[in-house]
Amino acid sequence: MPCAKSATSSPRSCWSAATSACRPMADSATPRTADLSAATPCVAVAYSGGRDSTALLHATASAAALALRYGQGVRTVALHVHHGLSAQADAWQAHCEQQCRDWASLGLPIEFQHRRLLGAPAPGQSVEAWARAGRYAALDEMARACGASILLLAHHRRDQAETFLLQALRGAGVAGLAGMPRQQLRAGLTWARPWLDAPREHIDAYVSAHGLRHIEDESNGDARYARNRLRLRLWPSLVAEFPQAERSLAQASAWSQQALALADEIGAEDVQRWSIDGGLQHEALSALSPARASNLLRAWLTKVLGHAAPATLVQRVLREASTADVAQWPLPGEGTLRLYRGLLRVEPASCPVSLSQPLAIDLSTPGRHVCAAVGGVWLVRSVDQGGVSPELLRQAQMRPRTGGEQFQAHARGLPRSLKKAWQSAGVDVLGRQGPLLFSAADLLWAPGLGFDARRLAVEGPQLTLDWLPGASA
Repeated sequence: MPCAKSATSSPRSCWSAATSACRPMADSATPRTADLSAATPCVAVAYSGGRDSTALLHATASAAALALRYGQGVRTVALHVHHGLSAQADAWQAHCEQQCRDWASLGLPIEFQHRRLLGAPAPGQSVEAWARAGRYAALDEMARACGASILLLAHHRRDQAETFLLQALRGAGVAGLAGMPRQQLRAGLTWARPWLDAPREHIDAYVSAHGLRHIEDESNGDARYARNRLRLRLWPSLVAEFPQAERSLAQASAWSQQALALADEIGAEDVQRWSIDGGLQHEALSALSPARASNLLRAWLTKVLGHAAPATLVQRVLREASTADVAQWPLPGEGTLRLYRGLLRVEPASCPVSLSQPLAIDLSTPGRHVCAAVGGVWLVRSVDQGGVSPELLRQAQMRPRTGGEQFQAHARGLPRSLKKAWQSAGVDVLGRQGPLLFSAADLLWAPGLGFDARRLAVEGPQLTLDWLPGASA
């Protein structure tokens, strides 16, 4: 993986950082420009046409041209995203494409790729957030399409300092304060910011030294955007009073990155320790310190959901789960986080059971039994007590609810209608999703309730089970 170095002098340090970022593997042959092909190592550069990305693209292409002279072929590809937000967007794209042609004629071969964003921000979504998400998605798509293994972005130290300050003003946690990583591997593509330690003045000097032409985005002066307000109104006064502000804030972001890395490492260890078959043990939230329990819950939810959970959800679960045995929390658009039988599980938003007739299944052996036709998995475990005989599960049948089923919750209780049993146990409609399990004509197990007390074994080998809706093998 390429290593993005920090700049320590100006403007040569900017060029040196780009040289390090795009250093290719050695090639025994000595290729010429015409020899560069799709098989040649490729470095992609996010290129808006602004000052910073213009300098980065020029430095990268210059480093690649020098490498070519020494027998190391590198393709440089400029990736431009047309946001469609400015009346000047077409002109900017034309400028970027022409710039690449001009540099190519001077011995800096650069391929040019572009994408135009379609659509518009969703209701309630800011233009900044929409444009950022669309830009990153387009850059990722283009970089992979051209065979790049690394994508360079031109963020510098002041960008990092501004990000830290904005996140702090929004009350962000460590993840937000960590700002932008210098290097991050995403599904085989490295996103790198080789100038993240470089002050803006170094980039200005590079642009001046090489006489580079670049565009000016008029939206940078629009005070409706938070970052622009910070740059135009707050930053000059801040630096006047605290000249070291940029360096100090960027360093604070670096410390936050270390703290985040440590929290992630501990969280991964705790998730492995406290997880059972995709669920999180409820007792962990009280066994660990409050800070570590919060870190564990966030890490587990991120692993299960594939993205970070809202801080408000984490705080609510920690508060309410401490005194509950059965509870649930909505995950809008994704399902429900449910606490049941000592485990926290994320259940999909829709797990319908489509059984038109009984379906036989052998659940007499511990393990995972996938039921693709029903959309879930039976998890069977051996227990010392509170289970049923394996023989009852050997010729079990999954059946849809037809009405009139009776369920007995306790050994000393009385059989009641299944509906009343669910109501008494506080099992809502979502918790009732899943097949009913029968042994011959007897109801054996019901979702949200477990085994009928009349079927529990007194002695001998015993098994218990859980239904995992939406799960897979």
